[in-house]
Amino acid sequence: MTQRKTLLWLQAGSCGGCTMAALEQGGAGLFAELHNLGLDLLWHPSVSEATGAEVLKIFADIETGAQKLDILCVEGSILRGPNGTGQFNRLSGTTRTLLDLTRALAQHAETCVAVGSCAAFGGIPAGDPNPTDSCGLHYDGADPGGVLGAAWRSRSGLPVVNVAGCAPHPGWIVETLGALAAGDLKSSDLDGFGRPLFFAGHLAHHGCSRNEFYEFKASARTLSERGCLMEHLGCKATQAIGDCNQRAWNGGGSCTHAGFACISCTSPGFEDARDTHVTPKIGGIPVGLPLDMPKAWFMTLAALSKSATPARVRQNAEADRILVNPKRQK
Repeated sequence: MTQRKTLLWLQAGSCGGCTMAALEQGGAGLFAELHNLGLDLLWHPSVSEATGAEVLKIFADIETGAQKLDILCVEGSILRGPNGTGQFNRLSGTTRTLLDLTRALAQHAETCVAVGSCAAFGGIPAGDPNPTDSCGLHYDGADPGGVLGAAWRSRSGLPVVNVAGCAPHPGWIVETLGALAAGDLKSSDLDGFGRPLFFAGHLAHHGCSRNEFYEFKASARTLSERGCLMEHLGCKATQAIGDCNQRAWNGGGSCTHAGFACISCTSPGFEDARDTHVTPKIGGIPVGLPLDMPKAWFMTLAALSKSATPARVRQNAEADRILVNPKRQK
């Protein structure tokens, strides 16, 4: 019989959105999913009944070795301020900081998982001017380090596994935990920022419902129009990692499906973006071009595509609904 594994979840500088995103995962919900994966949840600050001395004992038992900890999940940025003390974020009812607690428990965990871009890179709390000196577990923005240090590795030998996103897709969270529970996640399964490749090996652009408009460079010019959002409205889906448009979010939808430009929330530094619904350009050419295509190729194909755009596609791109349906050309 496979031995069950333990999971502890901490929330640091967090809005709680990552937990909220994950709660409805699966037909029976998140906690049934975890149980079915062979994971026993020791404690979660938002949903567990245990509190006070009961929780402090769980922490103490982990630190003394009396309680094994297979997976430590941290949601939210680690607040290092003021002046490196971590006192901006203390464990309720104690004088202990989340900075100290996270560092201590991470040393005893077989694997450490950063749930969301805040825990991975600093995220929203780390936005300029970052008054709380927030950062991620293993990264400070795009720079290795964070609160654990660039050389840190868990007891299993893995770096922090970064399930980035604001919030991450619930499937990303649970599938990562499932892979760890099965012992089926290796360093080679992570990208350069520690993100699992099963979702980080894709772009948010893949599967977008607006891809016909993208292929013909038929662009929306104002919000609510059906065309591609990249050329004028700041969409970064061709540069953002994630399979967001290939799987439904708790039943349906994605950012671009709902009419909002992708802001690349799985990437470090997304929180410092300005004018998110305006595409930065130089000489009329978007600054951010697709990751997997040389600039010269893109410019050539864009010119050819626009010259071949069907009238139907051009009309629909600048409308708030489909006006002209496809039909066979005579």
